Amino acid sequence: MDLTYPDETEPLRLEVRQWLVDNLPQGWGTDGFALSKEEKREFNRQWTRKLFEGGWICASWPTEYGGKGLSLMESVVLNEEFARVEAPLRADFFGDTLVGPTILRWGTEEQKRQFIPRILNGTISWCQGFSEPDAGSDLASLKTQARLDGDEWVINGQKVWTTQAQFADYIFLLARTDPDAPKHAGISYLLVPMKQQGIDVRPIAQIDGSADFNEIFITDARCPGENVVGGANNGWKVAMTTLGFERGVSATTGYRRFSRELDSVIDAARKNGRASDPLVRQELARAWSEVKIMQINGYRSLTDSLNGTDHAGALGSCNKMFWSEHHQRIMDLAIDILGMDGQILSGDPTDIVDVRVKRGRDDYPVSDLQASFFFSRSETIWGGTAEIQRNIVGERVLGLPKEPKPKDR
Repeated sequence: MDLTYPDETEPLRLEVRQWLVDNLPQGWGTDGFALSKEEKREFNRQWTRKLFEGGWICASWPTEYGGKGLSLMESVVLNEEFARVEAPLRADFFGDTLVGPTILRWGTEEQKRQFIPRILNGTISWCQGFSEPDAGSDLASLKTQARLDGDEWVINGQKVWTTQAQFADYIFLLARTDPDAPKHAGISYLLVPMKQQGIDVRPIAQIDGSADFNEIFITDARCPGENVVGGANNGWKVAMTTLGFERGVSATTGYRRFSRELDSVIDAARKNGRASDPLVRQELARAWSEVKIMQINGYRSLTDSLNGTDHAGALGSCNKMFWSEHHQRIMDLAIDILGMDGQILSGDPTDIVDVRVKRGRDDYPVSDLQASFFFSRSETIWGGTAEIQRNIVGERVLGLPKEPKPKDR
C-alpha cells in the first residue's frame, strides 16, 4: 500500500474543508449539538441545494454532465473531508451512487441528457428493483418479464425488499426479456417510471413499525423502449457494474461509522459498570482491532483501484463479509452491555435529534444503539449475503469446486 496522497490533492482538501465550515450549521460536530425535528427537516431541504450549488454531488462525474471531473484521489479526499465532520454527501443514494454511474458507463447520450441532470440537482429519486421472492442471492433466477410492444416495454412480475419504493420516481429493474436464453443471458436493465397504473407498492412493516422496505407488484407497467440501459439482453453485465459501484464508494471512509459506534458501546460499558468485566474488555479489544483492519483494508482497496489490480472481486467480498459480521457481533455485545435496559424502548420521542443519526419511528422510540442492533441484522444479507461472499472467495481465489446445484445434491 502507498499511503502518500498526491500534493495536487491538498488544495482541494482545503477548499472542501472551508466550504463545510461556511455551510454547516453553527456548532455542528460539537458536544451537545442537535436539531429539533423541524430544524432537521429544514436542514435536509436546504442541504441538497447547497451541495448542488457547491458542485459536490457526484463531483467525480465528467464536467460535460455537470460534475467536476475529479480524479479518484480527489474523490477520496472529498469523501474523507465530509466523513471527517459527518456531513451528508448524497442527495439520493440510489441515484448518486448506483444508477447514475451505471448510466454514465452504459447509457446512451439521450439517457445521460435525460437523467443525469436531475440526479445531480436532486429532483428525481430512485429505487432498485433486483431482488424477487425466489431470486435474492441467486439473482439470475429472476422471473419478472418484459416484452417489447411497439415502442414500449410491458413489464409483469414482482420485486421485494425495495427500499424507498414508496417515494421513488423511477425504479431501475432487471427483467427477463428473452425467456429462451440461458440463465444469465436474456436479462435487460430497464428504467421504469414508478408513478403509473400497474405498479402496486406494498410496505413491509419492520419490528419498529417502520416500512422502508416494500414489495412491488407489477402488472402491465410500461416504460419507453429506449429506457433499456446497455442494450437489450445485456442486463446481467450492466447490473454487475451497479453492484460494483455499491461497494466501491467508501474505501477509506467506511470504517468511520463503526469507529464512532464502538466509542458509543465503550461509553455504555463505562456507564453500566461493565468496562472492568474481563470478557467485555476482551470483546471490545477485538472490536477495536477489527475496525483497524477495516481501515487498512480500505487502503488496500484504494491501492488496487489506483493500480488496476484484479483480485477477481475477492477483496470486495472479503471486506463486505468482514464488516457486516463484525457489526452484528458488536451490536450483540452492545445489547448485552445494556442488560435489561436494552430490552425496553429507551429512546425519547420528544428529544431533539442529531441529523446524522437515523432512528426508528417516534411511536417506537429506540435508542441509537438499539436502532443499530436492528439494522445490523440485515447487513449480512443485502449487497450479497455472507454465504455468497464465501463462495466467491472459495471458488475464484482458492480454486475450490463450485457449490453443487440443488438438483445435483
